[in-house]
Amino acid sequence: MSKIKPSKGAPYARIIGVGGYRPTRVVPNEVILETIDSSDEWIRSRSGIVTRHWASDEETVAAMSIEASGKAIADAGIDPEQIGAVVVSTVSHFKQTPAVATEIAHRIGAGKPAAFDISAGCAGFGYGLTLAKGMVVEGSAEYVLVIGVERLSDLTDLEDRATAFLFGDGAGAVIVGPSQEPAIGPTVWGSEGDKSETIKQTVAWNDLHIGDVSKLPLDSKGEVKFPAITQEGQAVFRWAVFEMAKVAQQALDAAGIAPEDLDVFIPHQANMRIIDSMVKTLKLPEHVTVARDVESTGNTSAASIPLAMERLLATGQAKSGDTALVIGFGAGLVYAATVVTLP
Repeated sequence: MSKIKPSKGAPYARIIGVGGYRPTRVVPNEVILETIDSSDEWIRSRSGIVTRHWASDEETVAAMSIEASGKAIADAGIDPEQIGAVVVSTVSHFKQTPAVATEIAHRIGAGKPAAFDISAGCAGFGYGLTLAKGMVVEGSAEYVLVIGVERLSDLTDLEDRATAFLFGDGAGAVIVGPSQEPAIGPTVWGSEGDKSETIKQTVAWNDLHIGDVSKLPLDSKGEVKFPAITQEGQAVFRWAVFEMAKVAQQALDAAGIAPEDLDVFIPHQANMRIIDSMVKTLKLPEHVTVARDVESTGNTSAASIPLAMERLLATGQAKSGDTALVIGFGAGLVYAATVVTLP
């Protein structure tokens, strides 16, 4: 017989606060067209993106996260010292170690919480939310700060016609805490590593040290390009539309929620055509509010779902207590979907 005491946590977990931060610089498509042969009409028709936000030197991954976290903490009505864990999902914090989560935890005054980073691309917020739910229910933390943050402008090849217009910067954060009723459904998540080459970083960091420029990509001036994100657009589109709609339906089924019972749909803000196609495939009723934050924010990867959630609540398009389906999907290829009650 085991001598280990069982864990004691909350019966359930819920999102109790949300916050977002968008950099002050707004970048219209006209700026993107300075380095690629395209048009505003083409960009809008392919992606739905009109503007995106790009961070300044001062708007670091940590700085944006701290701003978003402060809003989430205030929205949750808790003190920073009550946070027992900080989980940061990002692919654009360029220090291998230490985790940026530790810096964020210290600077928001969280005391000595568990703090770590995860790398799950555009599904990262869903991964972090699932981990946070487990901590609250298991009892290792009463409140967990989950952050999705990216500076994808640092990983954008401005001469790549296929991706130059896609990416934006920003941070979104939520506080996950105890609940007396189910408010975060079962997570349907996974990966398809056989498709990992469809979204990838162009050059590994250690390749920059090989000394043989002939093996590295060069820009129009003949200078070595900084590593950037590249993708096979059509392959990603087909996967997202057809396979992720199935995952979204599985998440609804797992939560026992029918499409007509849904109030809000918050998919990863990758592309307006993908969002519209998923809505059609899922046969969502007209009353369901659909997040389309991508139009003005671009693709912010791990930050896109909490940023879209924050905007829907701030503008009154969604309200506290609404039932929302969230799904993230991207590089890996990885995905995560769940149904939540909005804070």
